[in-house]
Amino acid sequence: MFNLLKNKLSSFVSSLSKKLEEKPEEPAKAPAELMEKPVQKPKEDRKSEVKLSLETRVRSVLSPEVEIKEKDISSLLDELEFSLLEADVAYDTARSITSELKKKLIGLRVKKSEVSRTANDIIRSTLLEMMEKEKPNLVELARAKASKGEPFVLLFLGPNGSGKTTSIAKVANLLKKNGISCVIAAADTWRAASQEQTEVWAGRLGVKAVGGQYGSDPASIAWNASAHAKAKGINAVLIDTAGRQETSKNLMKELEKMNRVVKPDLKIYIGEALTGNAIIEQVKEFDKIIGVDAVILTKADVDEKGGAALSIFHSTGKPIIYFGVGQELDDLQEFSPTSLLDNLLT
Repeated sequence: MFNLLKNKLSSFVSSLSKKLEEKPEEPAKAPAELMEKPVQKPKEDRKSEVKLSLETRVRSVLSPEVEIKEKDISSLLDELEFSLLEADVAYDTARSITSELKKKLIGLRVKKSEVSRTANDIIRSTLLEMMEKEKPNLVELARAKASKGEPFVLLFLGPNGSGKTTSIAKVANLLKKNGISCVIAAADTWRAASQEQTEVWAGRLGVKAVGGQYGSDPASIAWNASAHAKAKGINAVLIDTAGRQETSKNLMKELEKMNRVVKPDLKIYIGEALTGNAIIEQVKEFDKIIGVDAVILTKADVDEKGGAALSIFHSTGKPIIYFGVGQELDDLQEFSPTSLLDNLLT
């Protein structure tokens, strides 16, 4: 009996020792991909609150309305200006916007419960008003010229590397989808492989490209393309040009000559959305020398806020008609003031 109890006790002690030596189970871990990526909160409109000063609150004790004073909105406008600068809006543009808003808000009488809502509504309407300029409709303009038996001539210009040739292909694709026939003039006779690049895009689109020898006169190529369009009943001529800086006098004179020779219906500046404030001066100089009717901003898909667009509207008055948002033919997005504003205010 004693030996039986001794054996059972020995077995129990041995079992207990093994369990004490075992490592405790670790709590279950979330998958690595969930641990690495924080939960993304949905974007919301930035709603700024107006903080009424003590003076304004005292004055409004016996009235349901308040009269907005400068000190009531100073922090609101400072916050807005900082947000615009963060979105790459030009400094002068941001300052001008806040100055205009100050004029609209100071002295305004509103219900105490609606001060912040009214201020935000005025901010939004002011920015929208700045961008709601009449812009050319390429499809309708091309159709109007076609009804007269004449080709619609588009001249594309801008600095080096801005994406002119790709943008021209996208515009040609847009026109073709709307039943408008096109010919592309490969009038960039300076950049290496520019002629071949235009021919590749034209081949993908199923349209003709009229080119020439490298170093030849670009104006003659543009003229030949226009003559071809008239002879063949083609609706639109899209003229590519060599990239050039606005400070290059010889190249700008070449552009002036092309403008005199072909007399384009529309001159479209192509610039990068990522260029920042430099694009404002570029558009101004091109407009001064040759005239700019509209703007297409490329690489807009990697520009988080779109501040350059707002700066162009304010500083140059030129309408933006499209955003380039990729490298494919369909990656051309019609400019929308409300969409840009939603992006700026989130």
